[in-house]
Amino acid sequence: MDAHQDELSNPFAMDEDCRNCPALADCREQVVHGYGDAGAEFVFVGESPTAGAEATGVPFTGDGAGERVQRILGELGFSRSAPGAAEPDLQNVYLTYLSRCRHPERAATDAEVRNCEPFLNAELRMINPHIIVPIGDRALRELAIEYTTRSPDSFDVSEEHATTVRGRGFELVPMIPPGEQTDAQEAAFVEHMTENVFSRDYRQTKGRRSR
Repeated sequence: MDAHQDELSNPFAMDEDCRNCPALADCREQVVHGYGDAGAEFVFVGESPTAGAEATGVPFTGDGAGERVQRILGELGFSRSAPGAAEPDLQNVYLTYLSRCRHPERAATDAEVRNCEPFLNAELRMINPHIIVPIGDRALRELAIEYTTRSPDSFDVSEEHATTVRGRGFELVPMIPPGEQTDAQEAAFVEHMTENVFSRDYRQTKGRRSR
């Protein structure tokens, strides 16, 4: 953990009462900002909070899908907690979303994702990770706009899962949403990270460009 970091939850003190999206602000339980090590080399980016994450206030916790992510983090040495922990003890990894509020009946609109973009931009700028893990097609395509030379429409997370996508200043390692993953796909992601990311000097690709 960064020596100047006081806590894992919302370490950059982002607005917890944001009302930029009235339709979300009126129905959410709470804003779910980023969580983890502010000096991390790895950032995991999902689309928006699940009901479990909204209840705990911590990305990728509170339900079975969150437990799968936390189990993966444990296998990779990023978590020192049990997969079901509501406030996992993380190191060298940061968890966040494109949209920080959950609507109980629908996905975030494009406008709502754009309203949240300054939060994500600020996190990535301040953390400046080596590797970004987009979780799901939407996160992959949104990040592809900024960090790759490929058309966002050319990406399919089911095909890119557990591979490394060379980007502009960063590398992306896409992941199928945890609620849709099989145990074999989970194992493939862990194996790729261990054998193809950790085993080489991924730091040489680290970028210094802001979004």
